[in-house]
Amino acid sequence: MAIIGPNAVSPVLHLLSIAGLTVFAISGALAAARQRLDIIAGGFFAVVTATGGGTVRDVLIDEPVFWIRDWSPVVICALATVAVWLVPLHRWPAKALDWFDAAGLSAFAVFGTAKALGVGVSPLPAVVMGVVTACLGGIIRDMVAGVPSIMLRNELYVTAALAAGLAFVGLLHTGMGYGWASLISAAVGFALRGAGIRWKLALPRHRG
Repeated sequence: MAIIGPNAVSPVLHLLSIAGLTVFAISGALAAARQRLDIIAGGFFAVVTATGGGTVRDVLIDEPVFWIRDWSPVVICALATVAVWLVPLHRWPAKALDWFDAAGLSAFAVFGTAKALGVGVSPLPAVVMGVVTACLGGIIRDMVAGVPSIMLRNELYVTAALAAGLAFVGLLHTGMGYGWASLISAAVGFALRGAGIRWKLALPRHRG
């Protein structure tokens, strides 16, 4: 299987990274707005939501933390926060946070998997890095906001990230190019998470 070099990320993967950062930042700022916090707290929520998973991923794979050597993620978080603060809360759909989170989850699951593969991590641990990238920011956001974590709602959340990462690795093994593999895998993750949001689909709970 071809490997993505650390300095040769495909354009589609780069766009997925930006998209993931943006929608996760919006979800973080929106969570702060719903708590009636100030704009600085909103920026903090945006940053920890958008960068939390990627920070842990980079530490685990022994890479420079992405937002420390490149300031653009922080700027994206700031712009997302301002945008949220300019829109009254009543104009946001009730499920807006969940859908933004779903988009970030699917994009980051693929990008995190790809970045780990690019530095020589084997496929299965790379998928785990994709799940960490996708899920940890939202978990931190919920913890800081003092609301029940998405992990406790028994919906397709980690499952969706795992499916996206596995789909990406599987499609690369078939010889598919990075662009199409990225898009299809992100769509798989988004579709599963969307099903969890729309129809409350979930894996069976432990029987006790």
